[in-house]
Amino acid sequence: MARDVNDMTPVEGRDALVAYLEEGCKPRGQFRIGTEHEKFPFRPGSLAPVPYEGKTGIRALLEGMQERLGWEPIMDRDALIGLFDPKGGGAISLEPGGQFELSGAPLETLHEGAAELAGHQQDVLEIGDRLGIRFLPLGMSPVWTREETPVMPKQRYKIMTAYMPKVGKLGLDMMYRTSTVQVNLDFSSESDMVKKLRVSLALQPVATALFANSPFTEGKLNGFKSRRSSIWLDTDNQRSGMIPFAFESGMSIDRYVEWALDVPMYFVKRNNDYVDVSGSSFRALLDGSNPKLPGERATLADWVNHLSTLFPEVRLKRYLEMRGADAGPADMLNALPALWVGLLYDDTALNAAWDVVRHWSEDERHTLRRDVPREALRARIKRIGLQDIAREIMSIARSGLSARRHLDPSGRDETVYLDVLEPIVETGLTQADRLITRFNRDWKEDIRPVFDAVTF
Repeated sequence: MARDVNDMTPVEGRDALVAYLEEGCKPRGQFRIGTEHEKFPFRPGSLAPVPYEGKTGIRALLEGMQERLGWEPIMDRDALIGLFDPKGGGAISLEPGGQFELSGAPLETLHEGAAELAGHQQDVLEIGDRLGIRFLPLGMSPVWTREETPVMPKQRYKIMTAYMPKVGKLGLDMMYRTSTVQVNLDFSSESDMVKKLRVSLALQPVATALFANSPFTEGKLNGFKSRRSSIWLDTDNQRSGMIPFAFESGMSIDRYVEWALDVPMYFVKRNNDYVDVSGSSFRALLDGSNPKLPGERATLADWVNHLSTLFPEVRLKRYLEMRGADAGPADMLNALPALWVGLLYDDTALNAAWDVVRHWSEDERHTLRRDVPREALRARIKRIGLQDIAREIMSIARSGLSARRHLDPSGRDETVYLDVLEPIVETGLTQADRLITRFNRDWKEDIRPVFDAVTF
């Protein structure tokens, strides 16, 4: 999320919270695709991370992008922390450790998304070259310790940094040392949302496996294909995971709200300040009994900002966010939205995908989620190899994209963006597997070449 909301409209009760999410339902003709992706800025000579301050720091990078794009600044007190397009397009924001994120505009086709990404690459590379900054698209920073990682001047991150160690061992690694790509997709009704939520939750481990790209930590192999994904297993289980209630009879927007009401909050924003309410529930704020804000009632901004701090594998806002994939190079960043659009935006494909996962039990889904970070496509569910499931899912996604009939100027449909995944599915070798081989064989266990091998 590029910026926190400031709408101080009072929330009178839980029905208003449900109504806010219900307003996300839209006609199919208005469905859009929003892609968000992060990368690590670094110095090409020293391979050091880039600090916020200084003439060639991340603030200077934001200022250069502002001058180039003409976008409006996002401020946290006196700190420039992002940019947004005043015409309703995309936004740029900073993650806690300086990960540089583009939150793309809501677009109709994958071709538009690919063009947006190409333009963003050109922009950041040009400004980055002036400042001596390059960008690394991996799921986890491969060298820097927590202590070496810069800290961005955002009030919300200060609150989260203090709270994370209370609820998990790896929350600070998640914040400061991981990087992701996600796609945000629409739903037409509550029932459509529920079906898409269930399918995408069940298949999120397939995406994690296909996009696994974080096998290094502090210069060494970490034993995982997706260390980023494994870190989420010990970050904060009250607000993350596979939310098994989504598969229960009667699942609804109301049920998601009921869960969100009891997930501990991090903060509320009042004017330009963030108030630390970590550990207290939104339910208490709603009825005026929050112990850290006695007598104060919730606003719409509080609710929207709270929703942005829930971290299930698929997150419900006024759209659905697919959150299971590691960051990667441009062709993989285009492949992630292609996979999910193909599965979720065509009814025949959505029904076929549901047929694949509908008989998986809660324990089986959880076991798959636990196994995939290490095993990737070698994991199994119901004695079936995940590589075989991925092959079937890819076929379904291709059919869904073909049915959309969106052509680029060369006459290619959107299935072209899945091509990069085919070798992964056919060989079972992920980006991480290939990096591990190069690290052991070609680089002689020297991590430095990875910065040239996968630079953005």
